[in-house]
Amino acid sequence: MRRAGIERLLPAAYQRACVPGSVLWALLDVMEALHAPDETVLADVDALFAPYQAPGPMVAYLARWVAMDHVVARPRRDAPLPLPLSRLRDLVAHGAQLAAWRGTPHGLRTALELATGVTGFVLDEPAERPFHVVVRVPPAAADQVSLVSRIVEAEKPAAVTAEITVGESSPDRAVGRASVPSPSVVPTSPVPAPEEPS
Repeated sequence: MRRAGIERLLPAAYQRACVPGSVLWALLDVMEALHAPDETVLADVDALFAPYQAPGPMVAYLARWVAMDHVVARPRRDAPLPLPLSRLRDLVAHGAQLAAWRGTPHGLRTALELATGVTGFVLDEPAERPFHVVVRVPPAAADQVSLVSRIVEAEKPAAVTAEITVGESSPDRAVGRASVPSPSVVPTSPVPAPEEPS
């Protein structure tokens, strides 16, 4: 707020006493200077909530608003983000879409691709293990298995167990087709798959 605006809010007696060189004049100058940083923020407040314009620390905060806090969960405040800021911005920008598709193969695949920056994730539901999904991670994302595990655990349906395999996957595999688990398996849930009734 400008000093002239502050001065207009004062009682008439104070306004008459506010002349250059007076204590009140100097006090209003200080008040204007104290308001300046807040006014700068308020002038562009919309940018704080736009994923591609917000400052870096604010993007991690916005991720919590769109229920992607499992991605940015960090043990300490000063710990680095587990993924580049540009990918976190993508996740926040697509937060509403991901929430609508949560618990579906499309939602899980989209979240994995946005978070890792790699396409080619394959989700298999082996016929011999109902309520189980195998997430096949493309080799390009092999170094991001811990991030993939956190996303799979949060995005899959609660009643479904999951495992993550890393390596090549054949293009004919898709959700709903039976597959044989790869030997390089990283389980993401300690709950065993339910046995089929005999």
